[in-house]
Amino acid sequence: MKDAKQFGKVAVLFGGRSAEREVSIMSGSGVLAALQSRGVDAHAFDPRDRALDELKREGFARCFVALHGPFGEDGTLQGALEYLGLPYTGSGVMASALAMDKWRTKLIWQASGLPIIEHEILEASSDFAAVAAKLGLPIFVKPALEGSSLGITKVKRAQDLRAAYELAAQYRGAVIAEKFIDGPEYTAGVLGARVLPIIRIEPATEFYDYQAKYFRDDTQYHIPCGLGPVREAELQVLVEHAMHALGCEGWGRCDFMLDRDGKAYLLEVNTSPGMTSHSLVPTAARAVGIDYPELCWQILQQTLQAKS
Repeated sequence: MKDAKQFGKVAVLFGGRSAEREVSIMSGSGVLAALQSRGVDAHAFDPRDRALDELKREGFARCFVALHGPFGEDGTLQGALEYLGLPYTGSGVMASALAMDKWRTKLIWQASGLPIIEHEILEASSDFAAVAAKLGLPIFVKPALEGSSLGITKVKRAQDLRAAYELAAQYRGAVIAEKFIDGPEYTAGVLGARVLPIIRIEPATEFYDYQAKYFRDDTQYHIPCGLGPVREAELQVLVEHAMHALGCEGWGRCDFMLDRDGKAYLLEVNTSPGMTSHSLVPTAARAVGIDYPELCWQILQQTLQAKS
């Protein structure tokens, strides 16, 4: 499609009321400018400050979802847009809800025979010493319903596990303790039916935390990832299976790790990935000749097709 008028009036949804609001504003501002540069009649829309029924009253034809976290990436917004009859970017209600919940994502992947990291669900009444003994140290503790590495702690001492739990418990949902995988982290963006080149992430910090993702300039993104074409193709197939098991469609990003023996472990799927200057899907798209405005165009173009 070449004519921007075919999109009609487009709402770029960003901001919102999750803990990832700051990142969402950066993502959405970039998307908005990119679409406008291509002649799209695109407008900012912040669901924190405006009721969603205004989308219909103001004549919007479709929505580009650049919201991250709860109330934007977890199926709630997607359900509202379905009710309003407005096409939107990214996965549908069920896939968005599942992918947002790291624990239930693990359960589905495990049932599908896909590789996941050994983990335990933590509660205030948990035997933290027993968890540390079972998983070994260090342990990553994270909230199940947050993204952008919010609330994550790398626990190196068993006596610090409860404090890490209490930090993660400040966020919604279950708290997960994951066995430490001593190996590099990778990510693969998905655009339509295509898995983009895999990126190896090398943070200057101890792990790929919030600052490393969005604000530090010393995080290194290796593309090509250095695995060789055969192994990369195998892992791209794994990403396809991981996304399919959750029912994801449109676009997204799947994160995984390799241990020292080269075995892969799936981490999570993002159904509305970051679109900032540091973000990974735009980086992978550039590697295959898709610049940022074209990437936004191709994602928006998917709203012209009915969801499966």
